[in-house]
Amino acid sequence: MPNRALKEGSRPPWVGLAAAVWVLIAAGNGSNFALYSPSLKSVLGLNQQQITILGVANDIGENVSLLPGIACNKFPPWALLSVGCVFCFLGYGVLWLAVTQTVIGLPYWLIWVALVVATNSTTWFGTAVLVTNMRNFPFSRGTVSGILKGYAGIAAAVYTVIYILALKDSDSKLLLLLTLGIPILCLAMMYFIRPCAPASGEESSDHVHFIFSQVASVLLALYLLITTIISDVVSLNDTVSCILVLILVIVLMSPLAIPVKMTLFPAAKKRNVPPSGSSDHLVPKEGESTPADSLLTPSSSATTLGSCYESEDALDADMLLAVGEGAVKKRRRPRRGEDFKIREAIIKADFWLLWVVSFLGIGAGVTVLNNLAQIGVAFGLENTTLLLTLFSFCNFVGRIGSGAISEHFV
Repeated sequence: MPNRALKEGSRPPWVGLAAAVWVLIAAGNGSNFALYSPSLKSVLGLNQQQITILGVANDIGENVSLLPGIACNKFPPWALLSVGCVFCFLGYGVLWLAVTQTVIGLPYWLIWVALVVATNSTTWFGTAVLVTNMRNFPFSRGTVSGILKGYAGIAAAVYTVIYILALKDSDSKLLLLLTLGIPILCLAMMYFIRPCAPASGEESSDHVHFIFSQVASVLLALYLLITTIISDVVSLNDTVSCILVLILVIVLMSPLAIPVKMTLFPAAKKRNVPPSGSSDHLVPKEGESTPADSLLTPSSSATTLGSCYESEDALDADMLLAVGEGAVKKRRRPRRGEDFKIREAIIKADFWLLWVVSFLGIGAGVTVLNNLAQIGVAFGLENTTLLLTLFSFCNFVGRIGSGAISEHFV
């Protein structure tokens, strides 16, 4: 990826993280298939097998992210977000035309392709914000990944609440929101999703900020679950619905409180503290000795052993200098935790282990999600929105929990 000037300071990474929350909520559009699939089935006169095949198209678009992965190393985040906006507009636009019968007689294969294109926007949005934020927080990758993927998991519940309260269970309005609302939102957030000077991750305030983000996401998940249950039990008027949607927007904006707090109440910078890699603290004042003197004085055995490797160390030092100056490009296979190219990854057992786990674990979940509406109807439920919210809530708990656990143990 070409070198670009990075924004300095401790605030920009947190601003990008707050903006990423909104983008990942938008990137959860692939989980909405259960909300509008009944309309596709009735308006287009499809049978259950055809709806299932459309669910396959939904899965293919939502999970095939090879091209965004390659592009994220060659293009800036705004380019990936722009591609996602175009895919979202074109794909969901065709579905909206079909459901509203603005255009009659659209072939089945075109609906299938449109669904692949529409849900593939998810991969472009998610890759752009996840990769960028994990690079901006290199010391807290597990926590950041868990928080962001948690918001992506709870996106289905966010859409469900908006579908119930603001759109009044209208499938055509939902598809219009996906066609126009998502691109507009992502274009507005595009300026803030950018590479920044990495956060240190060593200050105690950073740990508090991550805890705040996790608590805010948990409160959002509980609020969505409670709101969906209330709306399913009690009939709400327009005023109450607007208030509940407004509260939802405020809770979604809560991660923005971190950079606002850092602006209004900046932390005092540490002074007279040498960097961790500095040796200034080892230099004694004149006439003063330090406890490290004995450690710094080489013994005769150390001198003897050191002479054996003196020539080799000199060659290594010359090589490092040449690499640093760009005169020599040192080639070696990447290690765990470093960036792999695709041809380097596919020969690793770790890659195929992750692939099998993802295929078995995630595959089962998306299969249930795509057929959730039909499962609810089979059990005699007229309104399946509560099922979708419960599924989304459990999805969120697993995602944010895995991020926190991996960061703690790994």
